[in-house]
Amino acid sequence: MSTENGGTTGRRTRATTGGAETIHNRIAMLRAERNVSRRRLAEALGVHYQTVGYLERGEYSPSLHLALRIARYFEVPVEVVFSIEPFPRIGQ
Repeated sequence: MSTENGGTTGRRTRATTGGAETIHNRIAMLRAERNVSRRRLAEALGVHYQTVGYLERGEYSPSLHLALRIARYFEVPVEVVFSIEPFPRIGQ
């Protein structure tokens, strides 16, 4: 697991840690819409399946390279998957 900014999995940040920046994402929603398992996504990205879970829960912030690869996998712009602001709930 890389802890460098340019690493494969990004750096670990906690939403509850003072000063840590939370990156919000829609990975779980996109996976569910497309019926893609964590393992399948992880294999396509070349990361461990637990990394996908950490990303979905906001326990890790992805590197820029990984964020772009995730967006490319789902064939959407990166800002559809990731945001520095919370995404609005569907239906609001």
